[in-house]
Amino acid sequence: MKVDAILQSEAAECGLASLAMVAGAHGLRIGLPELRQRFPLSLKGARLNQLIHVAQHLGFAARALRLELEDLGKLRLPCILHWDLNHFVVLAKVGRKRVTVLDPALGERRLGLAEVSGHFTGVALELAPTTEFRPRRAAPSVSLGQLTGPVRGLWRSLTQLLLLSVALQVFVVLAPFFMQWVVDQVLVSADRDLLLVLGLGFGLAMLLQVGVGLLRGWSVLYLSSSLGLQWMGNVFAHLLRLPLDFFEKRHLGDVTSRMGSVQAIQRTLTTSFVEAIIDGLMALVTLGMMLLYSWKLALVTLLAVALYLGIRALAWRPLRDGTEKQLVAAAKQQTHLLESLRGMQSLKVAGQESLRRAGFGNLLADTVNEEVRLARMNLGFNSASQLLFGVERIVVIWIGALLALDNVFSVGMLIAFLAYKDQFAQRMAGLIDKGVEFRMLRLHGERLADIVLSEPEETEPLPEVALPDLPPAIEVENLSFRYGEGEPWVIRHCSFRIEPGESVALIGASGCGKSTLVKLMLGLLKPSEGRIRIGGLDIQQVGPRNIRAIIGAVMQDDQLFAGSIADNIAFFDPHFDQARIEAAARLAAVHEDIAAMPMGYHSLIGDMGSSLSGGQKQRVILARALYRKPKLLFLDEATSHLDVMRERLVNDAVRRLRLTKVIVAHRPETIASADRVLVMEAGRIVQELRPQKQAQVPEPAPSAAAPVEA
Repeated sequence: MKVDAILQSEAAECGLASLAMVAGAHGLRIGLPELRQRFPLSLKGARLNQLIHVAQHLGFAARALRLELEDLGKLRLPCILHWDLNHFVVLAKVGRKRVTVLDPALGERRLGLAEVSGHFTGVALELAPTTEFRPRRAAPSVSLGQLTGPVRGLWRSLTQLLLLSVALQVFVVLAPFFMQWVVDQVLVSADRDLLLVLGLGFGLAMLLQVGVGLLRGWSVLYLSSSLGLQWMGNVFAHLLRLPLDFFEKRHLGDVTSRMGSVQAIQRTLTTSFVEAIIDGLMALVTLGMMLLYSWKLALVTLLAVALYLGIRALAWRPLRDGTEKQLVAAAKQQTHLLESLRGMQSLKVAGQESLRRAGFGNLLADTVNEEVRLARMNLGFNSASQLLFGVERIVVIWIGALLALDNVFSVGMLIAFLAYKDQFAQRMAGLIDKGVEFRMLRLHGERLADIVLSEPEETEPLPEVALPDLPPAIEVENLSFRYGEGEPWVIRHCSFRIEPGESVALIGASGCGKSTLVKLMLGLLKPSEGRIRIGGLDIQQVGPRNIRAIIGAVMQDDQLFAGSIADNIAFFDPHFDQARIEAAARLAAVHEDIAAMPMGYHSLIGDMGSSLSGGQKQRVILARALYRKPKLLFLDEATSHLDVMRERLVNDAVRRLRLTKVIVAHRPETIASADRVLVMEAGRIVQELRPQKQAQVPEPAPSAAAPVEA
């Protein structure tokens, strides 16, 4: 049974990818995006019982087994193996000494039994179709329009480029006639006048060829830059509309690698697409000219082209798999690099630079090895092409010389035929190579589809809503949330109301769900059950982006961006108000720090706030939230890096603001600044305290951090 490898897109979806591979082998062609949508998982990945649950929904009878390594040959293939204690792979074939494993992270691997022993945990999952199983063909491939979005002027530019390319090829077709006429007419009859006419005529044609080629080059340059600008802009705009969990479940380097697929598609369509059409047209024209000269000689060339096509067809699968492995290896290397740059302080403090360098070296070696494998395959194709068409040329010259000796061909005709033959062979080989390139484009399309086909945060146009002018109330009604089917509940049956202008503190042990609750109220996560109303408006009905227009927030993982301090406080507003920036900075108790800097508000900071202390960074981020003049303010550990004096200044300033405030905190000083305290344990509000009872606020037990089961 043939099993096609499917690589995971998210960091923890190896289980779903393995199920998709087994389902595909049985005839159910289901893609990872569909499985991901139907059976969402958290960052923790899937447990074995969750895989069994999903398999049963797909129409399989699942049987979990514990076995020894020597019993692998007794399993019903393909099946799923538990790997490295935290991973799932598909066992596709078992031989005497080696097994074939399809790894969602690495692709197809052939391993010896000793290697398998170091990874296999002894747990396997057999899957057998039941009477409820329904095979299904693969969904139609994603279209170019879906990948890149609307692009203005695409077909007009391609048509213009195609016409220029056709005009350029006319001169290529005429060139062999020049050699034939010179050899057969000028040299035989010693006609100098004809030679002059031919030289001037073909010289003029050459100048026209150069001019048309220059126009075509400019057209390719314009089309490439224009399409690249629009396509990358469309994909990036869609990326920004995706929900937060899309980014939380993926490695940074993998996302940037998938964005790079836009450039691969762009290069193929702006150059290879037009060249393929021209190669096809020129192949037909030159084949016609060859048949006019001699069908026997043309047949030899056609046979060589057919053999080359067969070689490329047989090598297609290894080439595709090798390209995919190279892209995945490069993405892992890039992820490691970006993580190292972001965590440089931690690396230096821990003294682990050499360990990190060794890890990068291993990933770099993996990338280079995959590139070498690809280069070896391409070298083999080039060598096969040279050998094949070299032999073909010798045979054609030999047969052509025999025809010339028999006076069937003139010498000029043989030279002209060889020119047309070379053009035909070159164009056909190029057409075959571009056909492989276009098929490879599907690989880039599949990688890019992970971004462009993911559902945006809001799928419908935002309705016009009247946002409240005064601080709004917050109503949370029977709210529950978990990351996926079968996952433990993070928030469960949570209900409360925050009055307009009220300041409420959320407290509880780490991991009890405070930050998750804030993300739900911000619309960054969708509730599994229940409702959230802000100012009487249901977040899911009016759209989170509408609600966020009146919200300011400081989250634990908020970042600064490369630019000036003023840019960061105004969030790069092109029409920023300097007085408003300074007022926000004063409220955040950071104005004096900024004023003491040599360039003041124009001081430049890095994307990680490297020139600022932790406390200064927090206060700049708070100023950024206050600059928006919000009606509702969320503060999640917003003063955790401040000293007591500055924390008191910030708390006093925030308390005086006429805003509805939700504060997540652990420090008594910050909690004391609230009008009311809600105590959370294990995803529930278990206690409500008023100011006079704040001195009795209990410290939740560590066990309260455990998730709630349904």
